[in-house]
Amino acid sequence: MAALITFQEVCKYYHMGDSTVTAADHISFEIGAGEFTAIVGSSGSGKSTCMNIIGCLDVPSEGTYLLDGQDVGRMNKNRLAEIRNELLGFIFQQYNLLPKLNLLENVEVPLMYAGVSRGERRDRARAALEQVGLGDKWRHRPMELSGGQQQRVSIARALVGRPSVILADEPTGALDSRTGREVLSMLQDLHGQGHTVVLITHDNSIAVQAQRIIRLEDGRVVYDGPASAPEAVVTPRAAGMRGGAGA
Repeated sequence: MAALITFQEVCKYYHMGDSTVTAADHISFEIGAGEFTAIVGSSGSGKSTCMNIIGCLDVPSEGTYLLDGQDVGRMNKNRLAEIRNELLGFIFQQYNLLPKLNLLENVEVPLMYAGVSRGERRDRARAALEQVGLGDKWRHRPMELSGGQQQRVSIARALVGRPSVILADEPTGALDSRTGREVLSMLQDLHGQGHTVVLITHDNSIAVQAQRIIRLEDGRVVYDGPASAPEAVVTPRAAGMRGGAGA
């Protein structure tokens, strides 16, 4: 399986006055095309820092991040924006839908930035809404939907650009447990269709839905292996006793 995401001794430092905070401390891993991987950790573990770097929202202070063989750390802001639109689909805890646009128009937004023609935008947005079970609601505004339906629209928006990686940051955090399970099931279905899914979460019960878990503590990888292994799961009490530093 070819590596789509490669971290090689990645470090991230934040300078606050005279002090320096290490949010990522020599992190190394590879994620292959078609994998479903959860990056998990408590607040301060470094998982948000990893998410920002994977998503080309930030770059390493040291080390190398390769996305589909391209060295992200060498890119300028314009190229980072291009590669986000070309290779990445984002699903966030907050849906970030535009309230004045209908669902079809919301899903079209990434394609507008990519310069896709109006006709193709419409066709691809309709297909993405059909894929998440909302094809018949395309005329609706976001506020006319439930939270779970709004999250499905955000999944459609992530899919419409045909990304290499779907990056889901706490995608069930604003949902009730039943709707959260539906969203996780949808991510598993997308993985089953061949998509590469990277799930960022603090919740062990969500992380174990992936194939593989990368667990972070204090900006370091402390576990990288099958989600089904007993050592993949850390109890909340044990996690709380360990503390942390980075974001």
